Amino acid sequence: MQPALSKRLGAELLGTFWLVFGGCGSAIFAAKFFAPAGLADAQGTELGIGFLGVALAFGLSVVTMAYAVGHVSGGHFNPAVTIGLWAARRFDNVRDLFAYLVAQVVGGLLAGACLWGLYKSAKGPGSAVGNMAANGYGDHSPGGYSMWAVFLAEVLLTAFFLFVILGVTTRHAPQGFAPLAIGLTLTLIHLISIPISNTSVNPARSTAVAFFNGDGAPGQLWLFWVAPIVGALIAGWSYEAITGIDASNEEVSGSLAEPAVEAEVSD
Repeated sequence: MQPALSKRLGAELLGTFWLVFGGCGSAIFAAKFFAPAGLADAQGTELGIGFLGVALAFGLSVVTMAYAVGHVSGGHFNPAVTIGLWAARRFDNVRDLFAYLVAQVVGGLLAGACLWGLYKSAKGPGSAVGNMAANGYGDHSPGGYSMWAVFLAEVLLTAFFLFVILGVTTRHAPQGFAPLAIGLTLTLIHLISIPISNTSVNPARSTAVAFFNGDGAPGQLWLFWVAPIVGALIAGWSYEAITGIDASNEEVSGSLAEPAVEAEVSD
C-alpha cells in the first residue's frame, strides 16, 4: 500500500532537511575548529572533523533518514535521484515527480535558513557570505577546478550514485542493506570531490545554501542542477542495457505493508 502523496512529500522534505542540515552543517561548523583560547593546554589545537568527517556526515544523514522514512517516500532526498529513477521507469507518475522536486528544494532551503541563522548568531551580520558550504567552480572551487572539470566530476559521480541506487533497490539485491550502500556511496563521492566542487550530486543541497552564501554561488547554481540531472539521466536510461535487469515494475516511491489479516478457522 502506497502512502498518501502528502505523507510522501513530508518524508522527502524531512529527509532533505536532515541531509542539508547534517551534511552542510558539519562543513560549516565542524570541518575546521580550533580549541577556544580559554583552554590553555589546548589553545590553537585543531579539533575539526576535516574532509573525512564531512563526507561521513553526508553519508550518515542519508543512512539515518533512509531507514527512518524511506519506507514512506522511497527516500530520494535529491532531485537528481528522483529524475534518475523516473528515467529508469522506477518512478512513473510525472505529477508526483514534480511534487517530490518541490518538497526536496523546500526542505533544503529550510535547512539552509536554519544554518544561516545559526552561523550569523555567532559570527555577526554579513559573516555567512562565502561561508555556507556552497558548491562552486573556478575561483569558487576549493581546489580551483575549472567549470568543465567540475561539470564532468558532477556528471560522473551522480551517474555512479544512481547506478548504486538502482542496483541496491531491486529484488535481486540483499534486502535491508540499501540505505547502508547508498550512504557509503555518498561518503565515497564526497571523499573524491569535496576539493573539486564541495560536492553536490544533489541540486536541492546546492540550492539550499547558494543564496544564503552569496559570493558568486547563485550565479553558478545552474551547473549544480544541469550536471547532476545529466548524470542521473545517463544512469537511468542505461542501467537496464548494462545490467540486463528490468526492474521497471519495482517503484522506489514508498510502500507500507498491508495490515495482517487473521484467517478464520472453521471446524
